[in-house]
Amino acid sequence: MKPNILTALLMSGLLSLAACESANQQSQKDSSATVPAKQATDEPTKTVLFFGDSLTAGYGLEDPASDAYPSVIQEEIKKANLPYTVVNAGNSGETSAGGLGRIDWVLKQKVDVFVLELGANDGLRGIAVAETTRNLQAIINRVKTKYPKAKLVLTGMQIPPSMGAVYVSDFKEMFPKLAAKNNMTLVPFLLDKVGGISKLNQGDGIHPTKEGAKVVASNVWVVLKDVLGS
Repeated sequence: MKPNILTALLMSGLLSLAACESANQQSQKDSSATVPAKQATDEPTKTVLFFGDSLTAGYGLEDPASDAYPSVIQEEIKKANLPYTVVNAGNSGETSAGGLGRIDWVLKQKVDVFVLELGANDGLRGIAVAETTRNLQAIINRVKTKYPKAKLVLTGMQIPPSMGAVYVSDFKEMFPKLAAKNNMTLVPFLLDKVGGISKLNQGDGIHPTKEGAKVVASNVWVVLKDVLGS
């Protein structure tokens, strides 16, 4: 995505992301990881767990339980008649360190497919890429240890060019490197075709609207459907 698009996407709202989400963090933590998205008519036999921040939790949506992108993906799973149910473990304001702090609790839920969507808040805070990488790798390691047969998916993210060319590049490349190292399936950029498009984003310029969440779900589903079907 062109730098000016990223700037429009991120600079207008992302720099205040942590502040606007911090008040919601505890309530999200208490509830989001425990309630599955809409389930298929027949009881599924496997679980897809989405572990992420406000983008996964559906921050700002009128009905996150139905409209957040993991819930939209649940509907695609139903249409495809695949034996999976989705669990949304998104937590607004989450950093990679915060995710590492709660991953053991989340993994009490059985996991067959683990989708990791974290890192954006680290980038906005200017946290060293090496530190974020260590935290994400530690999360991945915990999943591998607890559920060695689980399939792993990683969603890529980008940050605004104002963070500096080297940092921006290192941050972007962190995701494909982690995916390759851990044999994970990669979603190259979670907000592809959503970032910078005002009608698909809420007033903060970063969190998708209901329609934007559908596009995000499509970005993930085009990759995830092959993982679930394999």
